[in-house]
Amino acid sequence: MIQATTVAIRLPVMDAKSRQNMNRRRSTIAEIAARAGVSIPTVSRVLNNRPDVAPATRERVERVIREAGYVRSRVANALRRGSSGIIDLVVPDLDSPYYFEIIRGVEEVLERTELRMALSTTHDESRRERQWLRQVIEGATDGAILVLAQGQSDRLDELRRHRIPFVVVDHRGELGPDVPSVGATNWAGGRAATEYLLSLGHRRIAIIAGWPNLRCSQDRIAGYRAALEEAGLPVDPELIRPGEFRQQTGYDQTCALLALPEPPTAIFAGSDLQAMGVYAALRAHGLRVPDDVSVVGFDDVPIATMVSPALTTIRQPLAEMGRMATTMLLRLIAGEPLDSMRVELATSLVVRESCAPPPSPDH
Repeated sequence: MIQATTVAIRLPVMDAKSRQNMNRRRSTIAEIAARAGVSIPTVSRVLNNRPDVAPATRERVERVIREAGYVRSRVANALRRGSSGIIDLVVPDLDSPYYFEIIRGVEEVLERTELRMALSTTHDESRRERQWLRQVIEGATDGAILVLAQGQSDRLDELRRHRIPFVVVDHRGELGPDVPSVGATNWAGGRAATEYLLSLGHRRIAIIAGWPNLRCSQDRIAGYRAALEEAGLPVDPELIRPGEFRQQTGYDQTCALLALPEPPTAIFAGSDLQAMGVYAALRAHGLRVPDDVSVVGFDDVPIATMVSPALTTIRQPLAEMGRMATTMLLRLIAGEPLDSMRVELATSLVVRESCAPPPSPDH
């Protein structure tokens, strides 16, 4: 559950002068850190006369301040005023447990800091995304974590231009190598799900994915294809079904699959919510899971253990993705380099009760 105490209301818009001052404060402290070859927190410790700084490092920072003509008291005050105490988190919506798990991970890291989270939703609408971006740029934030739809390169460029640190989580489009991001091994997950169904004896395996232009959909389908090809099986285009990662897509596409001359004996859904739609469509057709059709989901959100039969799924470490993204963002805010700009966390197969060998031909 989201803890209300950690969610902050988006701050009022700052005027142009305040915004310029905040950017100037960021620049001043970052310049000192860069010239001295240290992190921003180290500059902070020196300015606040903290004892946990090596003498040589302290002298180097002090020398940069003197040589560059900075007034020590003004720099210290700027550092104290330069933080808004807010981390922005933007997600498409709150109608999926997928996003709640990521939010939970972000919260767990922020609980150990003095920072608060400002949560915004965009409903995957470009207009709302632009509105959020304008509010963040004109307001005050220490950094942003973005869980957005595809095609965000212009939004990311704007954040960079205004020196706002950010990390992207589970981006659905293409990202440049210089964009800090966290994701999961979608290709490996697609392959693992398909290999498991193959090991049970299934040969007619369908996949319901997201839209074809989404990177995560492409990767999961590629993993699915790889498993079939390694098993020496042809890839039937009729068994690859696109859509949204929502329950209705699972229902609609399952109905379409069951109408095929040779329906699948197993369905790999692109999300656990889609899998709920698969369950509903199979029940509506008088079919049982897993006796008649086996089902595998993707994500491993809490609902996967609550349905009957419990859903076999690919676990995507959503909370850990939120934790990792927040940890990376805190390092960027502190002016510290990242070990890697792109982090992919491992997916894993979680076997429960929704899969069985295919029914015999005379079933």
